[in-house]
Amino acid sequence: MSAAIKIEIERLRADIRRHNRLYYVEARPEISDLEFDKSLKQLEKLEREHPEYDSPDSPTHKVAGEPIEGFETLAHRLPMLSIDNVYEEQQLEEFDTRVRKLLDDDPLRYTVEYKIDGVALALIYENGVLVQGVTRGDGTRGDDITSNARTLRGVPLRLIGDNPPTVLEVRGEAYLSNTDFAHLQAEQEREGQQVFANPRNTTAGALKRLDPKVCAAQRLRFLAHGIGYAEGLEARSHVEFLDSIARMGIPVTPGVRAFPDVDAALAHVHTLIDNQHSLNFEVDGIVLKVNNFAQREQLGNTSKSPRWVIAYKWEKYEGISQIQKISVQVGKTGTLTPLAHLKPVEIAGTTVSRASLHNRDEIERLGVLIGDWVVVEKAGKIIPHVVRVEEHRRDGSQRPFEFPTKCPECSTQAVQDEGGVYIRCQNPHCPAQLRESLFFFASRSAMDIEGLGIKLIEQLFEAHLLTSIPDLYRLNGRRDQLVTLERMGEKSADNLLAGIENSKSRPLWRLLTGLNIRHVGRRNAQVLANRFGTFDEIVRQSEEDLAEVDEIGPVIAHAVHSFFSSSEGCQIVEELRNFGLNFGEPLPIQKAKPQQGILKGKTLVVTGKLSRFSRDEIKELIHSHGGKAAGSISKKTDFLVAGEKSGSKLSKAREFGVAVLTEDEFLTLIAVTPSPALKAN
Repeated sequence: MSAAIKIEIERLRADIRRHNRLYYVEARPEISDLEFDKSLKQLEKLEREHPEYDSPDSPTHKVAGEPIEGFETLAHRLPMLSIDNVYEEQQLEEFDTRVRKLLDDDPLRYTVEYKIDGVALALIYENGVLVQGVTRGDGTRGDDITSNARTLRGVPLRLIGDNPPTVLEVRGEAYLSNTDFAHLQAEQEREGQQVFANPRNTTAGALKRLDPKVCAAQRLRFLAHGIGYAEGLEARSHVEFLDSIARMGIPVTPGVRAFPDVDAALAHVHTLIDNQHSLNFEVDGIVLKVNNFAQREQLGNTSKSPRWVIAYKWEKYEGISQIQKISVQVGKTGTLTPLAHLKPVEIAGTTVSRASLHNRDEIERLGVLIGDWVVVEKAGKIIPHVVRVEEHRRDGSQRPFEFPTKCPECSTQAVQDEGGVYIRCQNPHCPAQLRESLFFFASRSAMDIEGLGIKLIEQLFEAHLLTSIPDLYRLNGRRDQLVTLERMGEKSADNLLAGIENSKSRPLWRLLTGLNIRHVGRRNAQVLANRFGTFDEIVRQSEEDLAEVDEIGPVIAHAVHSFFSSSEGCQIVEELRNFGLNFGEPLPIQKAKPQQGILKGKTLVVTGKLSRFSRDEIKELIHSHGGKAAGSISKKTDFLVAGEKSGSKLSKAREFGVAVLTEDEFLTLIAVTPSPALKAN
């Protein structure tokens, strides 16, 4: 009988550990909270009745132990150094310049990940068992909060696997999810307690409690983002390390990816910023790290910070406002996006009256009701977004929002993406989709057609002059109709037609971007154009060939291949070809990558205000002629392109003897004739 009891106890422990992992690490629970609690209570009962089978790493001991008298301080085997912060993208490029110089331009990869706004913590495992949890403290010594660390949701007391490292120190952030914090505030309000101010302070306070049961009641979680001291670990890079500890059952920071250069890393920085609304925890920046551990050793540390990591941070500003109504907008790919209309509130010097709620799942995750008071965050240039609901301020007047089942513009049935969160209108001829697609096609991010804004596009639709992207290039034969539009006139019509005509010579990547292929943004379009040279060469690729391109992968490859295989995609391509748009140039046979040209092997830095180019456009020119666009001046810099109001970089260039070029001199160097129209190209 005792053997059967022991087997049942071990089975329950293994089952509970598995479901803990599915819930906290993989975010795909298989059972309800009620079923989980029943299993846990059954295990507690058996362990209580058979104490001879108790074990310190049992899941029942995550919320156990008596209050302690005080925390001891422990020395970190490796210092927990702080990370240097920057607040401008250009400073990330300067970081890249420093790193590459110290590594003698050896190939490297950067990882990009969210900077969690929590409390730094080190968890130490010996032979797979959690033995210590230590706060950062002063970086050299921290508080031993092992009793509280054991209560963190998702943190395994024993690692999964038969051969764990002898010693494994995992570093990360303890945090409180936004939804748990909202529930906690509501509970405090009901019980007449003082309501906590924010998740981070609540987390810090809970970890300092001497009674682990009190800490456990706060429902803190943990996400790993780094390695400390380790013995017997085989990982040679950051990505390998995160993958390995995730397999051991430790929750890791989501969305971490590695990239071959700083430009690709920066593109992903923007993706993470755009998607931060989907997180259920607060972030205050993005972190770039050198991926390879050996290169990290080579780079070393300063007295305060590692040289292989940098944090791109932004100031966060919050306001509290009430949702007056929720509307739904239709985007360029048919996505139905809910929009919260707020009582105007001033945040960081600007008045905010609307905030995107992104999708139906986001409304459900946040628990948003019409009439709710919500915390709205604005961080730097990032669009305001709803962080959490102030549940404790509800008075019973709030009501749920019914997400539409049909497109609010054309009444076509709306369908949720398979395996995704977005709900889309299925009508490719939906007027809202066409308007948004044309507006994006004409934007500075794509074909840069000056003067073609959303108001004019709506007028052209109402006048039946636009029904598709190729119709833009048919407007040249409809000048007489254009001049009759409100606020148009002959001069405005001629300027519009000139802008459309100029767009025909835009680089191939701009056309690829403007076609609005799902998942294909500016960076991916540049990668495809640089890799294949012409539109037709891209179209000829199989889905498998596209997926093998660095930075593309299977998801983007499928979207690109599907678009060019569709009858609608083929028709658009052929119509644009007939209008003479730039479909690219074939790559020379010997050209293995787009790094040949008059600037091959040269490093250029750009400073000051230029008259013909944006910063992205001149970097594109430098790269297309084989050069490297750096962010900071060094003795290895070959040229400084200086515009108006050049500052310290110009002085440093003169100090180092770096050749200084005006904008026109730069164009002469690359054999481009200066022209006011250059900016449009």
